[in-house]
Amino acid sequence: MRTIVHLSDLHFGATDDAIMSPLRDIVRKIGPDLIAVSGDLTQRARTRQFQAAREFLDALPKPQLIVPGNHDIPAYNLFSRFFHPLDKYRRYITAELRPFYADEELAIVGVNTARSWTIKGGRINTAQVAWIIEKLGQLREGITKIVISHHPFELPPSYKPEDLVGRSRMAMELLASNVDIFLAGHLHFGNTGQSVQRLNIQGNNALIIQAGTATSYRMRGETNSFNVIRIDHPSITVERLQWVAETSVFNICSTERFLQTKNIWSRK
Repeated sequence: MRTIVHLSDLHFGATDDAIMSPLRDIVRKIGPDLIAVSGDLTQRARTRQFQAAREFLDALPKPQLIVPGNHDIPAYNLFSRFFHPLDKYRRYITAELRPFYADEELAIVGVNTARSWTIKGGRINTAQVAWIIEKLGQLREGITKIVISHHPFELPPSYKPEDLVGRSRMAMELLASNVDIFLAGHLHFGNTGQSVQRLNIQGNNALIIQAGTATSYRMRGETNSFNVIRIDHPSITVERLQWVAETSVFNICSTERFLQTKNIWSRK
């Protein structure tokens, strides 16, 4: 069995200070096998914000697999934005923009969907998809295969197509038989669904797990939250923990269980 803590949209520079210590404490108590962070570690990609994010990450268990978000690219320094977009991210967070972790039970690849020429949106290209297939396609059966990005590959039908990462259909068609779970953030809401909700692609029944913002006060109608994913192949449990300001704790607000049979996920 493996346990992943899935954090997203930390937005250092726009954090709720009351949350930071309780979040560190509960993540340590959970004792995950891996912490996955799906981007937007900072609010404005400033040095002091990356330094604060680095200090926070250093206080959490290892290993950690992290990808950047659109807020981790400078917005107003146009030279840095277009010529050195992720220099500070690479200096303070990680130099690895294609992170990969694997053990006897799971494998997870990180993909950078942040782009200099967009302010909010993201994109994936064919070279990135080919690399994902190369890393995950050679693994033995029974290993849970995960992709983490900042921008989502799939969302409930109520969301607009432009909320998805650019070229999402191309990516999902090629990844249909290679990925069990997609982790993402960006929209500051927590949700667990299946890829067949919108993209009816043959052979694709991956789980789509969205994380809300764990620490930012820039909420979009939803309380701060993060996910705990417990993998015991072929079963997966997704717990969503929400911040309760009145008691200053994160409590489990939902638990969803899934079983995979012949590459198809069903709710238990």
